Amino acid sequence: MASDNLPSEFDVVILGTGLTESIIASACSRVGQKVLHIDRRNYYSSKWAGFNFNSLLSWIEEYKSQQGSQSTEDEAEWRKTLEDGEEVLPLSADDSFITNLEVSCYASLEAEEEVKENEEATETLSPAAPSPTEPEEETKGKGEGESSPDVTQETTTSGETQHTQEDGGCGVQEEGASQDAGQSEEIEQKEQQEDTTAGPPSSAKEVKKKKITYADLVKEGRRFNIDLVSKLIYSRGSLVDLLIQSKVSRYTEFKIVTRILTYRQGRVEQVPCSRADVFASKQLTMVEKRMLMKFLTFCLDFEQHPEEYQEVSDQPFWEFLQTKKLTENLQHFVLHSIAMVTKETCTEDGLKATQHFLRCLGRYGNTPFLFPLYGLGEIPQCFCRMSAVFGGIYCLRHSVQCLVVDKETNGCKAVIDTQGQRISCSHFVVEDSFVRQRWKNTEEGHISRAVLITDRSVLPADSDQQISLLTAPPLEPGGPAVHVVELCSSSMTCMPGTFLVHLTCSSKGTAREDLESLIAQMFYVPPSPGEELAEGDERSGRPTVMWAMYFNMLDISRMDGSNGFDLPSNVHVCTGPDVNLGCDYSVKLAEKIFRQLLPEEEFCPPAPDPEDIIYEGVAPQGEGSGFEENPKTEGSPLQSEADGLENHPESEKEAAEVEAPIQETPKEALKEDASPSEE
Repeated sequence: MASDNLPSEFDVVILGTGLTESIIASACSRVGQKVLHIDRRNYYSSKWAGFNFNSLLSWIEEYKSQQGSQSTEDEAEWRKTLEDGEEVLPLSADDSFITNLEVSCYASLEAEEEVKENEEATETLSPAAPSPTEPEEETKGKGEGESSPDVTQETTTSGETQHTQEDGGCGVQEEGASQDAGQSEEIEQKEQQEDTTAGPPSSAKEVKKKKITYADLVKEGRRFNIDLVSKLIYSRGSLVDLLIQSKVSRYTEFKIVTRILTYRQGRVEQVPCSRADVFASKQLTMVEKRMLMKFLTFCLDFEQHPEEYQEVSDQPFWEFLQTKKLTENLQHFVLHSIAMVTKETCTEDGLKATQHFLRCLGRYGNTPFLFPLYGLGEIPQCFCRMSAVFGGIYCLRHSVQCLVVDKETNGCKAVIDTQGQRISCSHFVVEDSFVRQRWKNTEEGHISRAVLITDRSVLPADSDQQISLLTAPPLEPGGPAVHVVELCSSSMTCMPGTFLVHLTCSSKGTAREDLESLIAQMFYVPPSPGEELAEGDERSGRPTVMWAMYFNMLDISRMDGSNGFDLPSNVHVCTGPDVNLGCDYSVKLAEKIFRQLLPEEEFCPPAPDPEDIIYEGVAPQGEGSGFEENPKTEGSPLQSEADGLENHPESEKEAAEVEAPIQETPKEALKEDASPSEE
């Protein structure tokens, strides 16, 4: 909306479009409040934003250009709008929630030279590669086709397609099986001769595979969606409950995180979570499997057995695990990959974290986590969309210069925007970065972040379409644990043939200082752009980093809401995001602020379905209209996405029995999950 057309009076004015602010805007608009939602940035989601690769490069340049610049604010203009008994409270014009930003490119910068080198390598191998039954020119043509961008995209979009191509020889043998036995034997003999003369087929395939350059990243930049904040969504967390309750889930879709990984003794291993995973695991002995199942069963209802933990509830969780006689292998899995806590965490908190993890299993898949398609930055926009549907007014590239405060009541009466317009409001909700100078405490926390674009997964599998969560324990005593989220192209966050890796931890120093050592152990970082490893190097099996970004993000989530700021009573500050993996903090803070604004109203009530809306002069549609919808497809995209995934059971009850039978799911929850259309 054009800024010069803004009304002069609102119930609630919200500055910032992050997750917490967007939830509040949606909740207020839904109950009939008049909401103005603005942001000084030219994009939605604020700190939670996601960018495609080209937009991210532009955002980085803009960030660097703003460093050290100060805005000139004419306070005399503000004074003209003041009345007797009023004073102004300026807001911060410094939008520096990001610090220590560093960007490095390791992909080849010379695209044409790389293509020529690949073609020369293909020509060198082609004389030995042809089958005796195929002419040399035809084989060379196939090699060139494999290195073309179109074929590369097709082969990496689906794990099944790539698997078929890798085992392409099997398809030829199956077709030949219908011929007589003599001809089959001849084909097998020719293939054996080909194998002995052409060498290992995998090495030839690696040379033929098109190498991704920096020019390719820029060209396919719109395929990337890179989030500033890296989080996952617990399937039984507060955000999923809110999405279903408010029916905001209809605006987006989700993917299931397919596997949980851990980094131990220099190796990446998959963590068994459900009963099926535990007993199918080859990493655990039979004794360890029984020990782990017994402990996880205890954690599900540990409150029913207080005699086993109350005496040590204040002691470290790590010591409690040792008293349970778990092996070091099991202790590592439980502490770092299931509970995802530190060794210093108290026993009761560790048991609660383990219980929450286990209760989230089986609702939508074999892991507790979901990830939104196109990135986490979509979630705030979904709530903004719901707010706009119910009358919320949005204006980007627009901000608030100062608050108008009544001296007697110490309440905010109005705000003055960047156009000099005075806008009256009953409540003002603001992102924390706009009021940093009003913070009572001088200590600031930070989050260390790294974003990598790599060429392969940290743990290759039959299918490349894996969304993985890896928790790396501290490399040094007292260091932070690192959450690593690896995204594939099917999550709509990166181009085919690449993986997008997010690393997050609490800051001890700069982001590069905190994360560079772990990255060097898990990935291959070329010393110069495009440099490849020598044959036989022990790092040859690691993913190669093609592009990296490090930065620190401000974290003041430990502040007690608005009580930690020297602000008027009806000004509410939204802090965060926090360093935790889930989004529960932001959702709970949004509900807390909404209760302060409108204590008697329902928080995010369900939005009506389009078919339930009755317009004036239009009679409701009667039964037997012939347009009945399938109730299975009528539910929220959250449910539909889960139902459409591979190997997903047809019902919640079946999922609980197959994937997590150690959990007794309440009948009410089963009924709720199995009937998304009733939500």
